[in-house]
Amino acid sequence: MATVMEFTSPADEFPLGTIFETLPAVTVELERLIPHETRIIPYFWVRGADAEDIEAAFNAHAGVTSIKLIDSVENEYLMRAEWDREYVGVLSALAETHLVTLSGVGTNDGWKFEVRGESQEDVSEFRTYCQEHDIPIDITAVHALLPIQGEGYELTDTQREALVLAYERGYFDSPREASLEDIAEELGITQQSLSSRLRRGHRRLIAATLVRQ
Repeated sequence: MATVMEFTSPADEFPLGTIFETLPAVTVELERLIPHETRIIPYFWVRGADAEDIEAAFNAHAGVTSIKLIDSVENEYLMRAEWDREYVGVLSALAETHLVTLSGVGTNDGWKFEVRGESQEDVSEFRTYCQEHDIPIDITAVHALLPIQGEGYELTDTQREALVLAYERGYFDSPREASLEDIAEELGITQQSLSSRLRRGHRRLIAATLVRQ
């Protein structure tokens, strides 16, 4: 059975977390991870700093072979990096054990991840890899992936919560009965975080329904 694991990691233990040394106010959100034989390519959103400063901060890391700005939405930047696969850390652990990253958000206080394995054995393999390579993680939850109404949409709990509340409050109505600010305040998160959860949730729903093979 597919298993979801939630874990945290110190800010500087995840390679992308080196940005907090020079830009402590930024938030990094992992979009997706593409492993290759010699490198790992993460796509991620960054907010809280200028694009030039973000690129400079990542280029200073020894494991980065390239960094590129892909897109920008208001004050958020979608970036693509190429990471040396030999650089051991959470990135390499995820790539080597083939877990699917459902969410990964980092701040100067640390990282929070939610990952999925096809079975409990896959999740155990990830834990073993981290132990053998001295990669510090703190597992906060492990549970079976629960589909929505029989369909495996793979929404995270936070994405599901945001989408349902936005629907119930009339955010998707025309005209809208609630604003992004209203819903974010009710959830106790920033508008940027809410916008990101809604965007990711929409993407997963569309991938699981409209473009399903």
